[in-house]
Amino acid sequence: MDAASNNSVEDIRSIREEVNFLPTLAKYRVYIIDEVHMLSTGAFNALLKTLEEPPEHVKFILATTEPQKIPATILSRCQRFDFKTLSVDNIINRLKIICEQSNITITPDALKTIAILAEGGMRDAISILERCIQDRRK
Repeated sequence: MDAASNNSVEDIRSIREEVNFLPTLAKYRVYIIDEVHMLSTGAFNALLKTLEEPPEHVKFILATTEPQKIPATILSRCQRFDFKTLSVDNIINRLKIICEQSNITITPDALKTIAILAEGGMRDAISILERCIQDRRK
């Protein structure tokens, strides 16, 4: 769920209603709430009730770039993982693999430029690479 677009109490209530159903194929029902810091105060309060006593078959992943905006009552019920940006060399190495697997010819300078522009984000690096490939095909 994208909390930037779905940040109301009603959006969280719909999740609260679903969590009681057992998963059909997997061991867990996993809910990923992206940009969780965008939830309204009421939505956080509604989510808190589920986080306090979640069913055993439910896992929540709360993703944010601004953890300081998440209420302490929510954070205290979470296991936190802070991700760091990737180095330029790591991005270059992964882009090389992607290019080799996709039969894309690219210069080392182009890979380095893309890696620098990505500012440590692999998703951004891949997006930049895709745009370069599209521009080349036009």
